[in-house]
Amino acid sequence: MLYPQQNGARLCVAQDGLWDFCLSHDLDGQDVRPAEPLPGARRMAVPASYNDQGEDKALRDHYGWAFYQKMITLPALCAGQRVVLRFGAVTHKARVWLDGRLIAEHKGGFLPFEADVTDLLVPGTPARLTVACDNRVDHSTLPIGNEPGQIAFFGSDNAGIPSVEHAKANAAPQNRPNFDFFNFAGIHRPVWLYTTPKAYIRDITLVPHNDGRLDYRVDTEGEGTAQLEILAPDGTVAATASGAAGTVTVKAPQLWEPWPGTPHLYTARVTFGADRYDQTFGFREIRVEGTRVLLNGKPVYFKGFGKHEDSAFHGRGLDQCLNVKDANLLHWLGANAVRTSHYPYSEEFYDLCDREGILVIDETPAVGIGAGAAQDPYKTFPIAEHHRDVVRDMIDRDKNHPCVIMWSLGNEPDLEHFPKSAYDYWRPLYELAHALDPQDRPVTLVCCQNDYTKDITTRTMDVVCLNRYYGWYNLSGDLDAACAAWNEELDFWAEQGKPVMFTEYGADTVEGLHDTRAGMFSEEYQAEYFERINAEIDKRPFFVGELLWNFADFATIQGPMRVGGNRKGVLTRDRRPKLAAHLLRRRWLAIPNFGYKG
Repeated sequence: MLYPQQNGARLCVAQDGLWDFCLSHDLDGQDVRPAEPLPGARRMAVPASYNDQGEDKALRDHYGWAFYQKMITLPALCAGQRVVLRFGAVTHKARVWLDGRLIAEHKGGFLPFEADVTDLLVPGTPARLTVACDNRVDHSTLPIGNEPGQIAFFGSDNAGIPSVEHAKANAAPQNRPNFDFFNFAGIHRPVWLYTTPKAYIRDITLVPHNDGRLDYRVDTEGEGTAQLEILAPDGTVAATASGAAGTVTVKAPQLWEPWPGTPHLYTARVTFGADRYDQTFGFREIRVEGTRVLLNGKPVYFKGFGKHEDSAFHGRGLDQCLNVKDANLLHWLGANAVRTSHYPYSEEFYDLCDREGILVIDETPAVGIGAGAAQDPYKTFPIAEHHRDVVRDMIDRDKNHPCVIMWSLGNEPDLEHFPKSAYDYWRPLYELAHALDPQDRPVTLVCCQNDYTKDITTRTMDVVCLNRYYGWYNLSGDLDAACAAWNEELDFWAEQGKPVMFTEYGADTVEGLHDTRAGMFSEEYQAEYFERINAEIDKRPFFVGELLWNFADFATIQGPMRVGGNRKGVLTRDRRPKLAAHLLRRRWLAIPNFGYKG
């Protein structure tokens, strides 16, 4: 799906700003009439989560449908054009009406959807746009939520105590996420009303090769012939081609490489009749060879973080200023990579990473499948079809980004207690991702701390990605024992013949808490934790990267293990560095992107 673009052939009208808003108090959302003004409406900023824009608990902890509404007008000059209404992301389910007519429904809170409204909008005439979003999570959603009666992730319910069980049974309905980040909801990414000519470019697929060949396909609607110009990073024409598909060659291409290298970006300028679209791309190749990940034929070492789309006031809503700040902080830290834990991020973030040279592991929102489940989640959770749709839509959206160098199918599922069911569930998704990706990037799955000897799925991925918390959630505070246990596991992975990397490891740290003995939660403990664990992975040639948990502190649900959110960031939520950030900066600036371990 192409991102909206304004040029001589296309017009984009942003619908961001202040919308009318109300909460529904009916679990089916039937107490709000979308053709009428919202009852008791308040103002709400878009794009942003709604949860933290007010001070009332009902807004923060809402369960169910919420409604947005505004009047939109298609400019009269757009008469005769095709007109599309596009949403970057609405969390988690969405319904959209235009003047009371249902025009779109979508499931999945982190990927775009759109509706052709050419025949529904009269140029120059206002229309009432109403959007409803449902924030409920359960066994049928991604990410996974617990069903009524189950406790939340990292929760504690003192099960079996009669008074607790009675109170729980009579408690108001609420989300009980099986994931450790706050369940922000709302219209999280930009809303666009855009136009194209009636005969238009529907999609562009690019597969670059380091020798300068560029395989391309242009999908169109209507009569005409696609024409291509390949523009070099300096804007000069490097090659041309004609037709819906083929191969064009650029002589001596400048390769895309991560910071502090040069992320050279080319542009495929496509014209089709009166329509035009500019698609950026980079010449770079990524593949796995033995225990190495090769970028442009060179063994790359990953340095960086898992992070979240999370900030004060905006919640999970797009914040371009914060994205720029985070990219600059990644450079300051000497990092070169991020994992989009635990969902696909905004398209604007990937565009920025393309230009800034930041490697991205692109992850679906399949987090929390089966953790703590008494029954086999792969046979009882109705998610398989939705999961396939998410993989398909994520790859379709992000396939041309040079920053995307790996697909992650999900985070921390149960792979140990139902090993055969887990393999039978994840293997087809692995094969689907490879089949769908025109560039055939490596595919992985992020593994939770488990009995790795029983897990038969993780070892089959192209890259083994491990979330490990030796010295924090287990062997707490004892870094000698943690290193011993970690090395025992590393001996196992040394025998698997795969590249292995961290996708999470870390320690909760309260900024300003200091301890001469480096006790848990102190800044000294976090710094020593990374220093000790990193010293062990440096000894292992098959270990290809360290993505810490987490880039910055982030919001979570209330619970006895969280004080003001998850504090594992090496930066505070407002992006102030903790002691460990300085240690990591010294380490990473000394580690080259390529050839670190030969």
